[in-house]
Amino acid sequence: MSDGVVVSKPHNRRRIRLPGYDYSQPGAYFVTICTFPRKNLFAVVNDDGMVVNGGGKTVRETWEELPLRFLGLELDAFIVMPNHVHGIIIVGAQFIAPTGGAINHAPTLGKIIRTFKASATYRIRQKYNPHFAWQRNYYEHIVRDEDSLNRIREYIVTNPQRWHLDRENPQAQNNDEFDCWLSSFKTGPVVGCEQLRLG
Repeated sequence: MSDGVVVSKPHNRRRIRLPGYDYSQPGAYFVTICTFPRKNLFAVVNDDGMVVNGGGKTVRETWEELPLRFLGLELDAFIVMPNHVHGIIIVGAQFIAPTGGAINHAPTLGKIIRTFKASATYRIRQKYNPHFAWQRNYYEHIVRDEDSLNRIREYIVTNPQRWHLDRENPQAQNNDEFDCWLSSFKTGPVVGCEQLRLG
């Protein structure tokens, strides 16, 4: 996937957020965050399934703590893969200040992801890998309806079984039907996906 790749000239970086969209408004967001430079640092996928290491467990724990940092934030499906994570974040409608009951502005999706990445990086560097880093950006998809939400949930849960098709896998063997469907929201029909059922 091209979103989130570090580019040497920042002024040539492709815009991956929707212009003018309020990422603090209520809604569900599917996010993918990759290690730099897509190194397999969190887990190993083998014939018996996926084995998550200490760094991967730290990432999961950090993710699960996000609702403690941001009022009104809910987490849905989430998975740690060898070189990336997938998760669904649900931002609520009201954020109540703990002191006076006044309504605060909701945090943006960007702030939530920056907090997650910074916290996970600190913990992993302290305990497992002093050189650990994430890719500079992240991929985000605004979940538009319940059918899309359920399809994304299923993809997250079955991601280890689809690792051989995963676009983040350097040895991916083919296009994944889900990736083709997701990409079509931003680009229209995807070259190489014509034979796959996009539903």
